[in-house]
Amino acid sequence: MGLSWGYSPKVEKYIPLGEYPADRYLIIAHQAIENLGWKLSHVSESGLIAYTGISLQSYSEEISIRVILNFAIVKSECVGVQLLFTDYGKNDQNLQKFFDEFEYVQFHLKEVWEDRLTQFHAHIATQDDQYFEKAPLAIKNKIKNVLYLFIPRKGYLVTPILLILNILYYLAILGLFMQRAYLIKEMGLIDFDLREVADRVLVDMGANSRKLVLGGGIWRLISHQFIHLSFWHLFFNMYALIYIGLMVENKLGSWKTLAVYLLSGICGGLISVINHQIGFMAGASGAIMGMFGAFLALLISNAFEKNANRALLISTLIVTAVMLINGLTGEKIDNSAHFGGLISGFVLGYLLYNPAYFKHEISIYYRSAFAFVLVLGLGFGVMRFSPIYQEQEYSVLREEFIKNENLFTEVYNINWEMSREEKVQLIKRCAIDSWKKNQQILAKMENLVLMDRDKADLAYRTKLVKKGSQIGLMLYQDYQSEDRPLKYKIQQKLNEYTRIKTAQRDQLVIWD
Repeated sequence: MGLSWGYSPKVEKYIPLGEYPADRYLIIAHQAIENLGWKLSHVSESGLIAYTGISLQSYSEEISIRVILNFAIVKSECVGVQLLFTDYGKNDQNLQKFFDEFEYVQFHLKEVWEDRLTQFHAHIATQDDQYFEKAPLAIKNKIKNVLYLFIPRKGYLVTPILLILNILYYLAILGLFMQRAYLIKEMGLIDFDLREVADRVLVDMGANSRKLVLGGGIWRLISHQFIHLSFWHLFFNMYALIYIGLMVENKLGSWKTLAVYLLSGICGGLISVINHQIGFMAGASGAIMGMFGAFLALLISNAFEKNANRALLISTLIVTAVMLINGLTGEKIDNSAHFGGLISGFVLGYLLYNPAYFKHEISIYYRSAFAFVLVLGLGFGVMRFSPIYQEQEYSVLREEFIKNENLFTEVYNINWEMSREEKVQLIKRCAIDSWKKNQQILAKMENLVLMDRDKADLAYRTKLVKKGSQIGLMLYQDYQSEDRPLKYKIQQKLNEYTRIKTAQRDQLVIWD
């Protein structure tokens, strides 16, 4: 079994026809394909196209036989994106099955040649002989090598420009990072974290962030679509972009494709703002998933021939599901952008492609305007109703709280050499006043708009204040008496206090 590798795995065989008539070759090929159970999509004087069915081994390949000069070019090509860039031998097996069936059919059609020839010529007289230039995978055949992926042309204009912009932006980020790291080293700052430098560069270059976007950095909803966190992040995103860009742009058109890409990326970014309370998000995944959503919209709108449409729909649903599942099972993957981009891309693609709604044809200008209004509406809703968390203000109050909390531990330094007055003063300062200050800090914290982790921390500190205040008051009363009647109750309360702190520590709350 021969494996075929590459961006679009395929296997081609050139069959010299010699004195063999082209029409007879196509008649036999036609019958062989029907015998194999493949779905015939097109038959004309210049060739035919069919699609294999779905199985555990395959989610469809396009089988094409095209007669050019005195050769029959027999090709099997994968319809969808192939994981690990290989066809797993599917294309080679398809051609072997075809040639084996071809020999069988050739022998059994001898007695009905004339009838089949008459039927064939009557059929092809009604067919579009230019269909090969319009077939779903036709644009892919124009990509002769890797360099062709970067060259804009009719039907493939916006995709290579987006590809180049993403690569250039990645190189600019890499260059800025190297420059800053070099300057820090030149300044003699040995103890610095490269990760912090990288994060600062990404934020400065336009990474998406809830706080920054809600604070007015709306431009980040576009800029984050061109930021990638590593070479492989860029590589796999661009691989997916090229595939889906070839399929969508050739059918939807360049400017509509650009609108879907940018607007889906914006919608994915907005959904990320809603779902990510901290950190920053970056990558073209939301926009690319939007392109897949638009392609699904094209397919349910029957944008291609019936059998081609079916094969493309099956392969695209499988590939989309794999990408979404991979995101759900992976770490640090922005699934909000994936789902937001996919859904918005589907809606936008459907609006921009289909002219008729409720039996009325609507101008592309009105449909485009409505698409923009939908995106603006989502943006307005997110900006208007998403709370701006005050995590920085909470962090400052938390530090003050911890200082007072640490002051409380000084009550353990009471020793028998101290006078009763000194002991009482120490308790008042460390166990009474410190918790009163924390009660005031707690009141300020409760007035802040807090994210979930800060709310959990606030609940924990509320317990500490309640328990610490009780212990402080009991200590103050206890040390004013010679026989210390509350000593055992205080020990019980201290044990409870310790258990609260231990339980919090066991939850492994990590602070940025």
